[in-house]
Amino acid sequence: MQGDPVWAISQATISDLIGLSLNFFFILPLLNSAGVHLLESPVLHPMAEGLFNFVIAWTVLFAPLLFTDSRRDRFKGSLDLLWGSQMFLTNTFLIPYMAIRLNDPDKDQSPPQTSKLGSVLVRGASIVGLTSGLVCIVSIAWALFGRADAGFGGIEERWQYVQSYVFSERAAYAFVWDILLYSIFQPWLIGDNIQNVKADSTEFVNSVRFVPVIGLVAYLFCLQDRDA
Repeated sequence: MQGDPVWAISQATISDLIGLSLNFFFILPLLNSAGVHLLESPVLHPMAEGLFNFVIAWTVLFAPLLFTDSRRDRFKGSLDLLWGSQMFLTNTFLIPYMAIRLNDPDKDQSPPQTSKLGSVLVRGASIVGLTSGLVCIVSIAWALFGRADAGFGGIEERWQYVQSYVFSERAAYAFVWDILLYSIFQPWLIGDNIQNVKADSTEFVNSVRFVPVIGLVAYLFCLQDRDA
């Protein structure tokens, strides 16, 4: 893979990342399409926008899973900060977490307290699942069919673009790296926390946990009612 080293990211890459961030969850493009033009959406390739928002939505889905992880007490740092680093930087931060959680627990340690952010996300797990799950679906549809009148071509042209994009842009192959890690960590974490799921849904969640995104949405919808 080629691209700028991390210490010399080009201005074009920075501009693209700012543009992608402004199109977070497709809010601006959809508002513009509805005739609301308080702020104009940057016009970027829909494949790039779809890939970005798919990864971000999957990251949001991971939050309630992390905050209900039965082994989270092994991690001595802030789960808020860990998830925030995933959200705004890279989910590579999950690699050391996944190793640390394999440690033996401290025998004298009290059960871990969940932060206010964690409590809100766990209590609203079904809302997180519904919202971010829908964004993942929209991301795929947007990548294939979005901005149809902007000259980005059909599915074949878009597929050719994304291949070039992934192998030439640091941000793009970072997104692909995120997808790879999430595909590994999602079934692992859900399997370790299947006891958090309602008894009548355990078999279903256990069977779909290997399906990217869908398995995690199922986990969030089937969580037992709890005060986090």
